[in-house]
Amino acid sequence: QVQLVESGGGLVQPGGSLRLSCAASGSILSIYDMGWYRQAPGKQRELVASIFSVGSTYYADSVKGRFTISRDNAQKSVYLQMNSLKPEDTAVYYCNAVITPISGWKNNYWGQGTQVTVSS
Repeated sequence: QVQLVESGGGLVQPGGSLRLSCAASGSILSIYDMGWYRQAPGKQRELVASIFSVGSTYYADSVKGRFTISRDNAQKSVYLQMNSLKPEDTAVYYCNAVITPISGWKNNYWGQGTQVTVSS
């Protein structure tokens, strides 16, 4: 069974930094695109950043220049370095990955979410 487990959320003051981590575990054959989404109260889940299997990246306009996504294929992990955090970055952040398990089909997997709160 494939799982994604996030860590690194918390409470931070405006202008501060946090680093989110997400590790995939289970019987995994291949990991393709990985990314981070977020959902604020009363809003739809939105894509924050993606990193593709070839290493190219995508960022939402709202986080460009402040957030950096990276991955470690050997560790089956994806990271999100968040700098210059703003109150509007407050949300539950979800890890996402496209994975082919050893026995099964390519599928889209989600982590359980980690809360990020930016407040003074």
